[in-house]
Amino acid sequence: MSTSKPAILALEDGSIFRGLAFGAEATVAGECVFNTSMTGYQEILTDPSYFGQIVTLTAVQIGNYGITSADAEASSPKCSGLVVRELSPVVSNWRSQLSLDDYLRRYGIPGISEVDTRALTKKLRVDGAMKCCLSTLPLTDEEAVRQARAWKDMAGADYVRDVTASAPYLWRADDPANFNAAYLPVGTTLNTVVPPTKRFRVAAFDYGAKHSIFRKLVNHGFDVQVFPAMAPVEQIREHKPDAVFLSNGPGDPAALAYVHKTVTGLLPDYPIFGICLGHQMLTHALGGSTFKLKFGHRGGNQPVKNLETGKVSITAQNHGFATDPKSLEKTGAKITEINLNDNTVEGLRHTSLPVFSVQYHPEAAPGPNDADPLFTDFYKLVEARKAGKI
Repeated sequence: MSTSKPAILALEDGSIFRGLAFGAEATVAGECVFNTSMTGYQEILTDPSYFGQIVTLTAVQIGNYGITSADAEASSPKCSGLVVRELSPVVSNWRSQLSLDDYLRRYGIPGISEVDTRALTKKLRVDGAMKCCLSTLPLTDEEAVRQARAWKDMAGADYVRDVTASAPYLWRADDPANFNAAYLPVGTTLNTVVPPTKRFRVAAFDYGAKHSIFRKLVNHGFDVQVFPAMAPVEQIREHKPDAVFLSNGPGDPAALAYVHKTVTGLLPDYPIFGICLGHQMLTHALGGSTFKLKFGHRGGNQPVKNLETGKVSITAQNHGFATDPKSLEKTGAKITEINLNDNTVEGLRHTSLPVFSVQYHPEAAPGPNDADPLFTDFYKLVEARKAGKI
């Protein structure tokens, strides 16, 4: 449990937020961002897209339902630190295996509670995401601010190499470590799931992929062969996939020239579906560009409008960069979706190739399931390509 031991959060502009320490005894620096999801703190902590970031959760109380290994999106937490208003003094859920405090302590990640997260979030919205330092150790205000300012900027950072798979592997849906009952129809179990009668092989690039994405692909008719971000075109072709998937991930999409080159080489030959960083990789591969947002989109309540159908979906998002719409004008890509909060690009589709992507997370976890049909759309696209219809 959290104690009365003090902790500090310092922003690069000199702002100081004080609170109580929990988690590990450590001092870390990173980019301070906020997430507006009401639940799903474990999925947020283990999302590799948060690598290098200190996450502020706007929900008032965090930790009340504990931690369970089945809900993890990676083998361990990937963010640098956690900021909350209140750490629940009680862990109450039959699925819980340990407390949030113990979980962060186990993996060396510091947390700070009793922070005015409303004031912090407002500052980040007005002034933009900032470099920060979080410490649960004795540290002066001046040293905390110095360490915050000394941290390297997110812009230009390649964090994909830190979170990608070390070698190719087959995602096994029947592996209990990869199983989450939340992704099964009500009343079914691991042993009673009936796989689709026709399955396709997908080469999935792991730029920092969440486990839920691979689960969704498996459940929608794909056999998933995962490849490291650095895998070259030749290695993908040797696998002879029916399609290619581009995952989410952390860092600056413009800094990943080796990925841009690989995706460009695969464009003519395979149906491709990208999400989040994968969407940005497709943007660059087509000749477009990206830019850093002021404070990004992070949470499960982002409204997105499909310009082709007029449908509005509530989506889960986690990104700090976006596609420059003007850069797509001569790429052969069409903007299909926009964010209704700021009109940024949320989806694109190539006009002649079986290629599409979205900036948000259709697998959610946490978040709404409005965009789940995109996995079915991907399956149908591959099916049509295999049948020679496109």
